[in-house]
Amino acid sequence: MRLASLLLAGTLALAPAAPALAQDSSARSIVQHLKPAEAAEFSKQIERDLASKNARLAIVFRTGRPRAALPEGISYTHGAFWVHRQINAADGRKLSGYAVYNLYMGDGKALPRNQSSLVQDWPFDFTRGSAVDDVAVIIPSPEMQRRILAVLDSPTYGALHNPNYSLIANPWSDKYQNCNGFMLDVIAAASWNTAEPAKIRANLKAHYQPTVVKAGPLMRFFGPMADSSLRTDDQDGPLRTSTYESISAFMSANGLLQESYVLKRAVAPS
Repeated sequence: MRLASLLLAGTLALAPAAPALAQDSSARSIVQHLKPAEAAEFSKQIERDLASKNARLAIVFRTGRPRAALPEGISYTHGAFWVHRQINAADGRKLSGYAVYNLYMGDGKALPRNQSSLVQDWPFDFTRGSAVDDVAVIIPSPEMQRRILAVLDSPTYGALHNPNYSLIANPWSDKYQNCNGFMLDVIAAASWNTAEPAKIRANLKAHYQPTVVKAGPLMRFFGPMADSSLRTDDQDGPLRTSTYESISAFMSANGLLQESYVLKRAVAPS
């Protein structure tokens, strides 16, 4: 598997009002919410929770924007695969822990905002990008964990990546992709044992119901002018995208799910 080695750094500038209605796959949150020590402890809490459920692979979602800036029906803006691995420490030790596999949108400097890259980073990087005190978790069934891991460790993982990025990429179209749409394609490839884009798209149209983003015609028209990462020419009718809610519902309906839930950050009493 070939993953990009560059972690997109720096805090992204606050986007104009219209794109704030959409999702994002930013490497950093729009506003700094957690202090480094808080993010580190939250990441350990998530790891302990996943380990207690014997999850070799889980799908974790955060929001990098305050909830007040999100449209109705969308609670999280970025998701990634968390995979339990043997990790080679800088001092030569071999440790066990979770590695995080992301699709990140460009930061507008090293990579245009309407392009994306695949990046492997760590739980701390993921949690420090959260603008709220909770994450959502999907634990696939043991068999689906095995299948997704097989895809992730194969050339199919990179082949499923479409670098043409849109905040609200339509999962029924292969024109653009965002982080959740990429994960959905990986899940589809694992579920139907295919790497053929046409088969994946046909099966998703038949079995997956996207989330409809409630946005008026003005946002649809002016959004791309305000932010190059918000493109809607892959949409036909309602604005459709992939979310934690719709991915969880799809996996539950098709017997691919062990459990899904929201995990709140534990805060020590003052």
